Amino acid sequence: MSKRKKRARSHRNNEITKAIFTVLEAEPKKSFNYRQIAAKINIRDTEGRNLLIKKLGQLRDKKRIKEEGKGKFKALNSKTIHRGVIDLMPKGHAYVIIEDIEKDAVVPFSKLNKAFHRDEVDVYVYPRKSSKRQEAEVVNIVKRKKESFVGIVETHKTFAFVRPTDSRMYTDFFVSAENLGGAKQGEKVVVELLEWPKDAASPFGKIVQILGMPGEHHTEIHAILAEYGLPYEFPFEVEQFAQKIDTEIKDEEIAKRRDFREILTFTIDPADAKDFDDALSFRILTNGNYEIGIHIADVSHYVQHNTILEEEAYERATSVYLVDRVVPMLPEILSNQACSLRPREEKYTFSAVFEVNDQAKVIKRWFGRTVINSDERFAYEEAQHIIETKKGKIPENISIREGTYSVPDLLVDAIVNLDRLAKTMRVQRMNDGAISFDKVEVKFHLNDDNNPTGVYFKETKDANKLIEEFMLLANREVARFIGKSRPPKTFIYRVHDQPNEEKLMALNGIISRFGHKLDLRNRKSTTESLNKLLEDVKGKKEQNLVDTLAIRSMSKAIYTTENIGHYGLAFEYYTQFTSPIRRYPDIMVHRLLQRYLDGGKSPNAETYEDACKHSSDMENLAVSAERDSIKYMQIKYMQDHADTEFQGVISGVTEWGIYVEIIENKCEGMVRIRDLKDDYYTFEESIYALVGERTQTTYQLGDEVIVMVKNTDLVKRHLDFSLIRKA
Repeated sequence: MSKRKKRARSHRNNEITKAIFTVLEAEPKKSFNYRQIAAKINIRDTEGRNLLIKKLGQLRDKKRIKEEGKGKFKALNSKTIHRGVIDLMPKGHAYVIIEDIEKDAVVPFSKLNKAFHRDEVDVYVYPRKSSKRQEAEVVNIVKRKKESFVGIVETHKTFAFVRPTDSRMYTDFFVSAENLGGAKQGEKVVVELLEWPKDAASPFGKIVQILGMPGEHHTEIHAILAEYGLPYEFPFEVEQFAQKIDTEIKDEEIAKRRDFREILTFTIDPADAKDFDDALSFRILTNGNYEIGIHIADVSHYVQHNTILEEEAYERATSVYLVDRVVPMLPEILSNQACSLRPREEKYTFSAVFEVNDQAKVIKRWFGRTVINSDERFAYEEAQHIIETKKGKIPENISIREGTYSVPDLLVDAIVNLDRLAKTMRVQRMNDGAISFDKVEVKFHLNDDNNPTGVYFKETKDANKLIEEFMLLANREVARFIGKSRPPKTFIYRVHDQPNEEKLMALNGIISRFGHKLDLRNRKSTTESLNKLLEDVKGKKEQNLVDTLAIRSMSKAIYTTENIGHYGLAFEYYTQFTSPIRRYPDIMVHRLLQRYLDGGKSPNAETYEDACKHSSDMENLAVSAERDSIKYMQIKYMQDHADTEFQGVISGVTEWGIYVEIIENKCEGMVRIRDLKDDYYTFEESIYALVGERTQTTYQLGDEVIVMVKNTDLVKRHLDFSLIRKA
């Protein structure tokens, strides 16, 4: 099924859901069979009737409608009950996100009925009385999003309270003496929700982990992980299991694999990397074409089904990259040793091997298990030097070895050729409508105490793009190989839907402040103008703001068994095959690919879809934790610069103040509206500005201002600025 058809079907599915509720709620005392509902909503085609029957069954199973007798359905009651997810704001007000309602409904604080942020709930939506947003009341908490929370202990004589640090948590936890767990006054802890009795003012909790004193480095980093339910160490039994795995390379296993040990192979990774999960092999064939192997650590050889190692990898689903550490998905004996493609060591790999011509067109492809022996390990800086100079002498200041290093000519030629082919592939992707997101990454120089001594930005250069293009090639071709096979087979895809049109129009309005413009007439003009925008802002003061807003206008990429293609990459088929050390979906892809190469049958898709959703959710949590750790380190850095004036760009405007991003280090803080003493300012949403009532002074998105640090709070991860003047 094409991407367009899949999207159309998904849209129709949603329309049918809304129509079902419209019919049943219009006459709540009556029941209807599918034929009657189909007639009322004008469905006459077979596909539509089948979708209707399927959706009725799903809504019944989810207890959102009820079935009276065989095949007759009615509304739950005379009230309009919907299922949704609570979205709590820091100021205490809340919304409920409901799939069947176009606009989120407001939930007054008095009608939250003990629901927390991101809880799945049933709500009664009040009938619309005006054009304003509807209101809702929580009538049932279906599922708590989380059961444990980070907070600070306030001890009393025979009990304690834990005050959550999350500003969206509107209540303290009552903790009895027997549930204190040894926690002391002022400590940062993890408290587990036990119950919230009907007549109790606060929920009852139990302290399950003591993190340490607020403000201390390891306390705050562990708190970030705990807030998202992410572990920072492996259970003893998992470590013990991993230690007992036989990691020896055996002749009988090599005999089952394609042998690449004698073919030129190398890795290119960050200078401080410890896990090398991908390697490239290169050789020129007798016909003048190139054989390029993308060799990926064969993690599934070691991580077997129905083991505690497998369960732990599934639960984590991803490695987490914080500012000062990596929280790996797999224990170190696998991630940094057995599965890491270290130079001059034989390793088991799963490979995608391509014959390509001089125009980078794929002539042949092969997938399967292999064994390699990497000839060399390069840092990105070293590979970049080779690309730029076409020479193999690596100077001491960028070498990851002792002193100056000379690279053999064969390796130099391989890197130069691969760079040329990668650039050809990238041009083709751009011509096909891919979007070039090269967002600036903020990095920190840390001393031995993990205190930031400087801020720098990670640049994406040709060496990074070389690796990226060949990883994209492997991911795309593996997905195409399975996706185009007939009959269809269950598989894991990485999909990226089309951007939201309203968000793109809002982005267009914002960037016009900087003299830029998007052409939104069609897909081609949209992607071309987006790429032009991203190129035009490089090195300019508004780059980080525009990059961030452009990314936010895009849909989120997710894992799923339903392929709709990848909009951002302009690929009809795409998966994740190349990082099984740090991503669980890649392990699933390896297993499914091997299953089909062996002639196995397609498994049930539902189990894999559940795993995809879990992996997508865990990825989002990991990204949030990574952002919070960067924010924490930025605030820590700014603590030592309280007397410095900084030039910044207004990156956000709200009713309570303006956000300012410092140009030289990308640190973002807030100037609160109450601290603007020269006038009474109001928020003008239509122009993204605060406007002075008396002077008509405006502080608008994109304006340059001079600020100083007013307050830093490592515990709440807040950074406040004082506004000095407009720049």
